[in-house]
Amino acid sequence: MTTIDEFRIDIPQERLDDLRRRLDATNWPPPLPGDGWDTGVPVGWLRGLVDHWRTGYDWRAAERRLNHFPQFTTEIDGQRIHFLHVRSTRPDALPLILTHGWPGSVAEFLDVLEPLSADFHLVVPSLPGFGFSGPVADAGWDADRVARTWAELMRRLGYHRYGAQGGDIGAGVAPQLGRVAPDRVVGVHVNGDPGPMAQPPLTDAELAALTDAERDRVRRIEAFLREEFGYISIQSTRPQTLAYGLVDSPVGQLAWIMDKFREWTYPRATDPDRILDRDVLLTNATIYWLTGTAGTAAYVGYHQGAGFGPAPARTPVPTAVLVLAHDVAIRRYAEQAHTIVRWTEVAGRGGHFAALEEPELFVADVRAFFASLR
Repeated sequence: MTTIDEFRIDIPQERLDDLRRRLDATNWPPPLPGDGWDTGVPVGWLRGLVDHWRTGYDWRAAERRLNHFPQFTTEIDGQRIHFLHVRSTRPDALPLILTHGWPGSVAEFLDVLEPLSADFHLVVPSLPGFGFSGPVADAGWDADRVARTWAELMRRLGYHRYGAQGGDIGAGVAPQLGRVAPDRVVGVHVNGDPGPMAQPPLTDAELAALTDAERDRVRRIEAFLREEFGYISIQSTRPQTLAYGLVDSPVGQLAWIMDKFREWTYPRATDPDRILDRDVLLTNATIYWLTGTAGTAAYVGYHQGAGFGPAPARTPVPTAVLVLAHDVAIRRYAEQAHTIVRWTEVAGRGGHFAALEEPELFVADVRAFFASLR
């Protein structure tokens, strides 16, 4: 089946009523000593966010904003794929496919769609198993399979020459799309680390060859492996066990997601709702809740290898990397797998969620890179 069907988000009211009942009936744990972020999401902070979810947040407003953009579904390789498709009015617009990551969604891109559509025809799919592309019908949704699915999606849309952009999981999928369709993909833009990452511990000689900024990134990779890697271990080995709690408890799911928004937004020591609007955070989490995809997203997300494996084959496609302050990409390692023609480092601004945190900077860098590739 190769049909493309129009899609509109229209969540039944009973699902929203059920969410409210569950939030009202939350069985809160006692706070651990200090109630700080070192032991996870603080009870005091999360109570405030949940209270806004219960009494102030308006899903219908978020739904209207999402539905402002044309949406569709199609089936590829046995999997339902949901995507936004925003056509430009520019006659020579370049098609561009944008890929989100975990724990994100297509909502990551809402602030950049209109400005980018001045120059690009935009295709923004939900990853298989995420949101309205969930759940998954079978196993094996690694970056290569997702990339081949994206290539087929672009073919069905009539796009035979296009660019690719992505962050987090998307930073693996977008370059892989360049590998599987090098005659179609004119350029790849990623934010974050496209992989491979530095593999601590580094030798003294390796460390000596790095800049001070790069040595700081190695230290932060070491801290991540030491202090934060547990969620990857759980999601990649026991996603079904984890799913029972996440799909049954909206507060449990919200806490699981907010833990990463706090760790990965910039600056790290700032509560995430002081960096991003609370409604933005809740729209992303509510998509996971209403679609029941916390488990399948975990299952798919960490089938990707998270950038810690060996370098894949070097892509021949011109690649741009946007490295914001939170990011840990190091060019000499990234060049093992990518033909990097543009490398932009931004000090003191931006975290893991580039389109959410720094939409103007994100748009400017994407435009500047693809301007030379039309």
